[in-house]
Amino acid sequence: MIDAAIVGLGRWGKGFLESVQGRSSRIRFVRGVDTVPDVARGLAARHGFKPSTDLAEALADPAVQALVLVTPHSLHREQVVACALAGKHVFCEKPLALTKTDAQIMIGACARAGVVLGVGHNRRLWPSMQTLGRAVEGGELGQILHLEGHFSNEHSNKVSGGWRLSPEESPGGGMTGAGLHVLDAFIRLAGPVRRVHAQLLARKPAPAPLDTVSAIYEFANGASGLLGTVRATPQYWRIHVFGADGSAEALGENELVLHGAAPQRLSLEPVDSLRAELEMFANAIEARAAFPISAAQMLATVAAFEATIRSIESDATVVLD
Repeated sequence: MIDAAIVGLGRWGKGFLESVQGRSSRIRFVRGVDTVPDVARGLAARHGFKPSTDLAEALADPAVQALVLVTPHSLHREQVVACALAGKHVFCEKPLALTKTDAQIMIGACARAGVVLGVGHNRRLWPSMQTLGRAVEGGELGQILHLEGHFSNEHSNKVSGGWRLSPEESPGGGMTGAGLHVLDAFIRLAGPVRRVHAQLLARKPAPAPLDTVSAIYEFANGASGLLGTVRATPQYWRIHVFGADGSAEALGENELVLHGAAPQRLSLEPVDSLRAELEMFANAIEARAAFPISAAQMLATVAAFEATIRSIESDATVVLD
């Protein structure tokens, strides 16, 4: 059992807390940190951990083996490096960083300190995406030629304020909150991005913005990709991989369609993806298995994300190093 501290007890932080506390045999929270004292105290009383308002208290606590960061994106570099310097394993909710340079610094700090770095891309662990990944890796679709992905989650109708609507914290409209999950799926399935051309069309400012992001990708392996995300439409997830011998389409969390001479529709058993990724983090800490997202993939996703934002801002094709 890994004893951890969770930093950031907003909506998503509470989701992690409720998925793990009293439910996992691999990881539990012994300390919770939030800058609002009443939030930390209230959740501590219900979930049995020590409340704090300062990350430094968790870093100094010898009972804390690891930290789970669910904090504003611009703080990730500073906080991850602080965890590494304190000798604490660290799991950082996505995006790991907003720039490739910051990601390199964070990955390097953790490597030098010998601590595990995990990043939260829980959609990778949806049953539909796990099954799709196995189909690609097993060669069932043949050579991968093209990917299409869409994720919309009605964000602008659910989040009326706060840092998640800040262009500095969440650049590119819905790209940071939702589109990044699609981009990470692309990296997992097709590898690093070579170039991107993206656009953001905004029809209404915050609060409750109406905007869309569309992006065209070329991958280093020669495959192509299309990404879309809408911030004000009900939740929808689709990742479709087209190969020379067939195609497969993940729809939502638990459905996969295999397209061929006779299409097959698979309904899969659901999982708690938040608990699953934290338990994989715990397994990596105890050297039971490597964390499923490698440092190279973490870096490739951040680099492609940064290039996408640069393309949106410049209205030009961006070629990655």
